[in-house]
Amino acid sequence: MAHAKTSYVCLPCRASYKQPCPGHHDHDRVCPRCAEPLIHVGSAFAAPKRRDTAAWRTLSTLLHAGVRFHKSCCGGPGYRPRTLREVRERMAYARATGEPFAQALVRRELP
Repeated sequence: MAHAKTSYVCLPCRASYKQPCPGHHDHDRVCPRCAEPLIHVGSAFAAPKRRDTAAWRTLSTLLHAGVRFHKSCCGGPGYRPRTLREVRERMAYARATGEPFAQALVRRELP
Protein backbone atom coordinates (compact mmCIF):
# COMPACT_ATOMS: atom_id res chain seq x y z
CA MET A 1 0.00 0.00 0.00
CA ALA A 2 1.36 3.43 -0.94
CA HIS A 3 2.01 5.97 1.77
CA ALA A 4 -0.11 9.12 1.79
CA LYS A 5 1.59 12.31 0.67
CA THR A 6 1.02 15.89 1.70
CA SER A 7 2.26 19.27 0.48
CA TYR A 8 5.15 21.34 1.78
CA VAL A 9 6.00 24.87 0.61
CA CYS A 10 9.15 26.99 0.43
CA LEU A 11 8.05 30.63 0.37
CA PRO A 12 11.43 32.16 -0.66
CA CYS A 13 11.67 29.80 -3.68
CA ARG A 14 7.92 29.84 -4.40
CA ALA A 15 8.01 26.05 -4.68
CA SER A 16 5.71 23.26 -3.53
CA TYR A 17 6.72 19.65 -2.86
CA LYS A 18 4.65 16.50 -2.23
CA GLN A 19 6.26 14.38 0.46
CA PRO A 20 5.14 11.55 2.75
CA CYS A 21 2.99 12.60 5.70
CA PRO A 22 5.00 13.49 8.81
CA GLY A 23 5.50 10.76 11.39
CA HIS A 24 6.47 10.80 15.05
CA HIS A 25 10.20 10.61 14.42
CA ASP A 26 10.41 12.76 11.29
CA HIS A 27 13.02 15.44 10.98
CA ASP A 28 12.27 18.94 9.73
CA ARG A 29 12.02 19.07 5.97
CA VAL A 30 14.25 21.49 4.07
CA CYS A 31 13.98 22.95 0.59
CA PRO A 32 16.22 21.19 -1.94
CA ARG A 33 16.95 24.54 -3.62
CA CYS A 34 17.79 26.88 -0.74
CA ALA A 35 17.96 24.59 2.35
CA GLU A 36 15.39 26.74 4.21
CA PRO A 37 12.75 24.90 6.29
CA LEU A 38 9.64 23.81 4.40
CA ILE A 39 6.17 24.67 5.73
CA HIS A 40 3.68 21.82 6.00
CA VAL A 41 0.54 23.17 4.27
CA GLY A 42 -1.68 20.07 4.03
CA SER A 43 -2.93 17.58 1.49
CA ALA A 44 -5.66 19.81 -0.02
CA PHE A 45 -3.17 22.45 -1.22
CA ALA A 46 -2.87 23.61 -4.82
CA ALA A 47 0.21 25.76 -5.44
CA PRO A 48 -0.03 28.96 -7.48
CA LYS A 49 2.26 29.44 -10.46
CA ARG A 50 5.75 30.55 -9.49
CA ARG A 51 5.46 33.86 -11.41
CA ASP A 52 2.11 34.80 -9.74
CA THR A 53 3.60 37.06 -7.06
CA ALA A 54 0.23 38.29 -5.77
CA ALA A 55 -0.96 34.72 -5.14
CA TRP A 56 2.28 33.90 -3.29
CA ARG A 57 1.93 37.04 -1.15
CA THR A 58 -1.64 35.96 -0.32
CA LEU A 59 -0.42 32.45 0.52
CA SER A 60 2.38 33.85 2.68
CA THR A 61 -0.12 35.91 4.69
CA LEU A 62 -2.35 32.87 5.21
CA LEU A 63 0.52 30.64 6.30
CA HIS A 64 1.98 33.22 8.70
CA ALA A 65 -1.49 33.56 10.27
CA GLY A 66 -1.58 29.80 10.86
CA VAL A 67 -4.05 28.86 8.12
CA ARG A 68 -3.39 25.49 6.47
CA PHE A 69 -5.01 23.40 3.72
CA HIS A 70 -5.97 20.13 5.40
CA LYS A 71 -8.94 18.17 4.13
CA SER A 72 -12.08 18.33 6.26
CA CYS A 73 -14.59 15.54 6.70
CA CYS A 74 -16.69 16.83 3.77
CA GLY A 75 -14.00 17.30 1.14
CA GLY A 76 -11.61 20.23 0.83
CA PRO A 77 -10.15 22.65 3.34
CA GLY A 78 -13.04 25.12 3.18
CA TYR A 79 -12.88 28.74 2.06
CA ARG A 80 -9.49 30.42 1.63
CA PRO A 81 -9.02 33.94 0.22
CA ARG A 82 -7.39 33.96 -3.21
CA THR A 83 -6.60 37.66 -3.68
CA LEU A 84 -4.80 40.32 -1.66
CA ARG A 85 -8.00 42.39 -1.64
CA GLU A 86 -9.88 39.57 0.12
CA VAL A 87 -7.04 39.21 2.62
CA ARG A 88 -7.00 42.96 3.35
CA GLU A 89 -10.79 43.01 3.88
CA ARG A 90 -10.63 40.12 6.33
CA MET A 91 -7.61 41.54 8.18
CA ALA A 92 -9.40 44.89 8.57
CA TYR A 93 -12.47 43.05 9.87
CA ALA A 94 -10.32 41.14 12.37
CA ARG A 95 -8.69 44.34 13.64
CA ALA A 96 -12.07 46.07 14.00
CA THR A 97 -13.77 43.19 15.83
CA GLY A 98 -10.87 41.63 17.72
CA GLU A 99 -11.43 38.27 16.00
CA PRO A 100 -8.22 36.23 15.54
CA PHE A 101 -6.64 36.71 12.10
CA ALA A 102 -6.70 32.99 11.27
CA GLN A 103 -10.41 32.79 11.99
CA ALA A 104 -11.25 35.95 10.00
CA LEU A 105 -9.20 34.78 7.02
CA VAL A 106 -11.24 31.59 6.57
CA ARG A 107 -14.64 33.33 6.73
CA ARG A 108 -16.51 32.87 3.46
CA GLU A 109 -18.44 36.13 3.91
CA LEU A 110 -17.97 39.10 6.18
CA PRO A 111 -20.99 40.33 8.16
